[in-house]
Amino acid sequence: MKVQSFSADITTPTGVMRTYIHRPVGANNAPTEKYPCILFYSEIFQQTGPIESAARVMASHGYVVLVPEVFHELNPIGTILGYDDAGRDKGNADKAAKDVQGYDSDNAALIDYAKQQSWYSGSIGAMGFCIGGHLAFRAALQPEIKGTACFYATDLHALTIPNKTGQHSMDRLHDIGGELLMIWGKQDSHIPTAGRMQVYEKMTAAELNFTWHEFNAQHAFMRDGDERYDAQTALLCYQLALNLFSRTL
Repeated sequence: MKVQSFSADITTPTGVMRTYIHRPVGANNAPTEKYPCILFYSEIFQQTGPIESAARVMASHGYVVLVPEVFHELNPIGTILGYDDAGRDKGNADKAAKDVQGYDSDNAALIDYAKQQSWYSGSIGAMGFCIGGHLAFRAALQPEIKGTACFYATDLHALTIPNKTGQHSMDRLHDIGGELLMIWGKQDSHIPTAGRMQVYEKMTAAELNFTWHEFNAQHAFMRDGDERYDAQTALLCYQLALNLFSRTL
Protein backbone atom coordinates (compact mmCIF):
# COMPACT_ATOMS: atom_id res chain seq x y z
CA MET A 1 0.00 0.00 0.00
CA LYS A 2 1.10 3.57 -0.62
CA VAL A 3 1.82 5.63 2.49
CA GLN A 4 1.25 9.26 3.43
CA SER A 5 3.16 10.93 6.26
CA PHE A 6 2.38 13.95 8.43
CA SER A 7 2.71 14.98 12.06
CA ALA A 8 0.56 15.87 15.05
CA ASP A 9 1.45 17.66 18.26
CA ILE A 10 -0.08 15.69 21.12
CA THR A 11 -0.54 17.20 24.57
CA THR A 12 0.92 15.13 27.42
CA PRO A 13 1.29 15.87 31.16
CA THR A 14 4.97 16.66 30.50
CA GLY A 15 4.51 18.88 27.46
CA VAL A 16 3.73 18.77 23.76
CA MET A 17 4.92 15.59 22.02
CA ARG A 18 5.53 15.86 18.28
CA THR A 19 4.37 12.58 16.74
CA TYR A 20 5.03 11.52 13.17
CA ILE A 21 2.18 9.62 11.57
CA HIS A 22 2.54 7.21 8.67
CA ARG A 23 -0.68 5.75 7.32
CA PRO A 24 -1.85 3.79 4.31
CA VAL A 25 -3.41 5.63 1.41
CA GLY A 26 -6.67 3.78 0.81
CA ALA A 27 -8.99 3.88 -2.19
CA ASN A 28 -9.37 7.57 -3.05
CA ASN A 29 -7.77 8.20 0.36
CA ALA A 30 -11.19 7.55 1.89
CA PRO A 31 -11.24 8.88 5.48
CA THR A 32 -13.74 6.21 6.51
CA GLU A 33 -11.23 3.38 6.03
CA LYS A 34 -10.08 1.99 9.35
CA TYR A 35 -6.71 0.50 10.26
CA PRO A 36 -5.01 -0.96 13.32
CA CYS A 37 -2.44 1.28 14.98
CA ILE A 38 1.19 0.66 15.95
CA LEU A 39 3.01 2.85 18.46
CA PHE A 40 6.53 2.88 17.03
CA TYR A 41 9.43 3.82 19.31
CA SER A 42 12.72 5.08 17.96
CA GLU A 43 16.27 4.74 19.15
CA ILE A 44 17.69 7.51 21.37
CA PHE A 45 18.19 9.61 18.21
CA GLN A 46 14.40 10.07 17.65
CA GLN A 47 12.93 9.88 14.13
CA THR A 48 15.98 9.57 11.91
CA GLY A 49 15.84 8.51 8.26
CA PRO A 50 16.18 4.78 9.04
CA ILE A 51 13.45 4.98 11.70
CA GLU A 52 11.09 6.77 9.31
CA SER A 53 11.78 4.17 6.63
CA ALA A 54 11.07 1.32 9.05
CA ALA A 55 7.84 2.96 10.18
CA ARG A 56 6.73 3.37 6.56
CA VAL A 57 7.47 -0.31 5.88
CA MET A 58 5.00 -1.24 8.61
CA ALA A 59 2.46 1.35 7.46
CA SER A 60 2.58 -0.02 3.92
CA HIS A 61 1.20 -3.30 5.24
CA GLY A 62 -2.00 -1.70 6.47
CA TYR A 63 -1.21 -0.04 9.80
CA VAL A 64 -1.26 3.54 11.01
CA VAL A 65 2.14 4.01 12.64
CA LEU A 66 2.71 6.69 15.28
CA VAL A 67 6.34 7.67 15.94
CA PRO A 68 6.58 9.95 19.00
CA GLU A 69 9.57 12.06 19.93
CA VAL A 70 10.55 9.97 22.92
CA PHE A 71 12.48 12.75 24.70
CA HIS A 72 10.13 15.61 23.84
CA GLU A 73 10.44 17.14 27.34
CA LEU A 74 14.18 17.57 26.91
CA ASN A 75 14.54 18.89 23.35
CA PRO A 76 12.97 21.41 20.97
CA ILE A 77 10.22 19.99 18.76
CA GLY A 78 11.70 18.40 15.66
CA THR A 79 15.01 17.40 17.24
CA ILE A 80 16.86 14.60 15.46
CA LEU A 81 20.20 13.53 16.90
CA GLY A 82 23.06 12.42 14.71
CA TYR A 83 24.48 8.92 14.59
CA ASP A 84 27.76 10.20 16.03
CA ASP A 85 29.43 10.61 19.41
CA ALA A 86 27.67 13.90 20.16
CA GLY A 87 24.25 12.49 19.27
CA ARG A 88 24.91 9.32 21.23
CA ASP A 89 26.02 11.23 24.32
CA LYS A 90 22.99 13.54 24.19
CA GLY A 91 20.57 10.66 23.63
CA ASN A 92 22.00 8.63 26.49
CA ALA A 93 21.84 11.67 28.77
CA ASP A 94 18.18 12.17 27.83
CA LYS A 95 17.48 8.51 28.49
CA ALA A 96 18.89 8.81 32.00
CA ALA A 97 17.19 12.15 32.71
CA LYS A 98 13.62 11.32 31.71
CA ASP A 99 11.35 10.28 34.58
CA VAL A 100 9.86 6.83 34.12
CA GLN A 101 6.34 8.13 34.71
CA GLY A 102 6.75 10.26 31.60
CA TYR A 103 6.93 7.15 29.42
CA ASP A 104 3.66 5.89 30.86
CA SER A 105 1.85 9.20 30.41
CA ASP A 106 3.21 9.43 26.85
CA ASN A 107 1.81 5.99 26.08
CA ALA A 108 -1.58 6.89 27.53
CA ALA A 109 -1.65 10.12 25.48
CA LEU A 110 -0.81 8.26 22.25
CA ILE A 111 -3.53 5.69 22.88
CA ASP A 112 -6.08 8.40 23.66
CA TYR A 113 -5.11 10.19 20.45
CA ALA A 114 -5.58 7.03 18.37
CA LYS A 115 -8.99 6.38 19.91
CA GLN A 116 -10.19 9.79 18.75
CA GLN A 117 -9.24 9.27 15.10
CA SER A 118 -11.70 8.24 12.39
CA TRP A 119 -9.16 5.79 10.94
CA TYR A 120 -8.74 3.80 14.17
CA SER A 121 -10.00 0.23 13.95
CA GLY A 122 -9.94 -0.41 17.69
CA SER A 123 -6.74 -2.49 17.76
CA ILE A 124 -3.35 -1.18 18.84
CA GLY A 125 0.14 -2.58 19.27
CA ALA A 126 3.69 -1.37 19.85
CA MET A 127 7.12 -1.82 18.24
CA GLY A 128 10.58 -0.37 18.73
CA PHE A 129 14.34 -0.63 18.30
CA CYS A 130 17.06 -0.33 20.96
CA ILE A 131 15.72 1.91 23.77
CA GLY A 132 12.60 1.97 21.61
CA GLY A 133 12.38 -1.79 22.05
CA HIS A 134 12.29 -1.18 25.79
CA LEU A 135 9.73 1.61 25.37
CA ALA A 136 7.55 -0.72 23.29
CA PHE A 137 7.83 -3.25 26.13
CA ARG A 138 6.84 -0.42 28.47
CA ALA A 139 3.84 0.37 26.27
CA ALA A 140 2.72 -3.25 26.65
CA LEU A 141 1.90 -2.39 30.28
CA GLN A 142 -1.11 -0.50 28.92
CA PRO A 143 -4.19 -2.78 28.76
CA GLU A 144 -5.07 -1.68 25.21
CA ILE A 145 -1.84 -3.04 23.70
CA LYS A 146 -2.55 -6.40 22.07
CA GLY A 147 0.82 -7.16 20.46
CA THR A 148 4.35 -5.83 20.93
CA ALA A 149 7.52 -6.33 18.88
CA CYS A 150 10.73 -5.53 20.78
CA PHE A 151 13.98 -5.37 18.80
CA TYR A 152 17.17 -5.67 20.89
CA ALA A 153 15.56 -3.83 23.78
CA THR A 154 18.24 -2.16 25.87
CA ASP A 155 18.15 -1.80 29.65
CA LEU A 156 15.50 -4.44 30.27
CA HIS A 157 18.20 -6.51 31.96
CA ALA A 158 19.57 -3.54 33.94
CA LEU A 159 17.86 -1.77 36.80
CA THR A 160 19.20 1.69 36.01
CA ILE A 161 16.77 2.74 33.26
CA PRO A 162 13.97 3.56 33.99
CA ASN A 163 15.28 5.21 37.11
CA LYS A 164 12.75 4.68 39.89
CA THR A 165 12.85 1.80 42.36
CA GLY A 166 9.93 -0.58 41.86
CA GLN A 167 8.95 1.05 38.58
CA HIS A 168 11.32 -0.78 36.25
CA SER A 169 9.49 -2.50 33.41
CA MET A 170 10.56 -5.95 34.62
CA ASP A 171 8.94 -5.21 37.99
CA ARG A 172 5.52 -4.91 36.32
CA LEU A 173 5.26 -8.01 34.17
CA HIS A 174 1.88 -8.81 35.69
CA ASP A 175 0.48 -5.75 33.89
CA ILE A 176 1.21 -7.19 30.43
CA GLY A 177 -1.77 -8.86 28.80
CA GLY A 178 -0.85 -8.96 25.11
CA GLU A 179 1.57 -11.10 23.10
CA LEU A 180 5.25 -10.17 22.88
CA LEU A 181 7.83 -10.76 20.16
CA MET A 182 11.39 -10.51 21.50
CA ILE A 183 14.22 -10.22 18.93
CA TRP A 184 17.91 -10.10 19.84
CA GLY A 185 21.37 -10.11 18.27
CA LYS A 186 23.68 -12.68 19.84
CA GLN A 187 26.68 -10.44 19.13
CA ASP A 188 25.04 -7.37 20.69
CA SER A 189 27.58 -5.90 23.12
CA HIS A 190 24.89 -3.70 24.70
CA ILE A 191 22.87 -6.73 25.85
CA PRO A 192 25.11 -9.58 27.05
CA THR A 193 24.01 -13.21 27.04
CA ALA A 194 23.55 -13.22 30.81
CA GLY A 195 21.28 -10.18 30.54
CA ARG A 196 19.15 -11.76 27.83
CA MET A 197 18.79 -14.92 29.88
CA GLN A 198 17.73 -12.89 32.90
CA VAL A 199 14.94 -11.30 30.86
CA TYR A 200 13.90 -14.67 29.41
CA GLU A 201 13.72 -16.32 32.81
CA LYS A 202 11.63 -13.52 34.31
CA MET A 203 9.21 -13.47 31.39
CA THR A 204 8.87 -17.25 31.54
CA ALA A 205 8.29 -17.23 35.29
CA ALA A 206 5.57 -14.59 34.82
CA GLU A 207 3.91 -16.89 32.23
CA LEU A 208 3.78 -14.18 29.60
CA ASN A 209 2.65 -15.00 26.06
CA PHE A 210 5.82 -14.42 24.02
CA THR A 211 8.13 -15.72 21.34
CA TRP A 212 11.92 -15.38 21.55
CA HIS A 213 14.30 -15.10 18.61
CA GLU A 214 18.10 -14.72 18.67
CA PHE A 215 20.11 -14.09 15.51
CA ASN A 216 23.82 -13.97 14.76
CA ALA A 217 23.79 -10.20 14.47
CA GLN A 218 25.08 -7.10 16.20
CA HIS A 219 23.26 -4.26 17.88
CA ALA A 220 21.32 -2.06 15.43
CA PHE A 221 21.31 -4.76 12.74
CA MET A 222 17.91 -3.42 11.58
CA ARG A 223 19.31 0.09 10.87
CA ASP A 224 19.69 0.52 7.12
CA GLY A 225 22.89 2.39 6.35
CA ASP A 226 24.75 1.31 9.47
CA GLU A 227 27.84 -0.89 9.05
CA ARG A 228 26.11 -3.46 11.29
CA TYR A 229 23.02 -3.61 9.07
CA ASP A 230 22.04 -7.14 8.06
CA ALA A 231 19.45 -6.78 5.30
CA GLN A 232 18.53 -10.45 5.04
CA THR A 233 17.97 -10.84 8.77
CA ALA A 234 16.14 -7.51 8.90
CA LEU A 235 13.65 -8.69 6.27
CA LEU A 236 13.04 -11.87 8.24
CA CYS A 237 12.44 -9.83 11.40
CA TYR A 238 9.97 -7.54 9.65
CA GLN A 239 8.07 -10.68 8.65
CA LEU A 240 8.04 -11.88 12.26
CA ALA A 241 6.61 -8.53 13.37
CA LEU A 242 4.00 -8.53 10.60
CA ASN A 243 3.01 -12.07 11.56
CA LEU A 244 2.53 -10.96 15.17
CA PHE A 245 0.44 -7.94 14.25
CA SER A 246 -1.65 -9.79 11.68
CA ARG A 247 -2.67 -12.23 14.43
CA THR A 248 -3.13 -9.80 17.31
CA LEU A 249 -4.40 -6.61 15.66
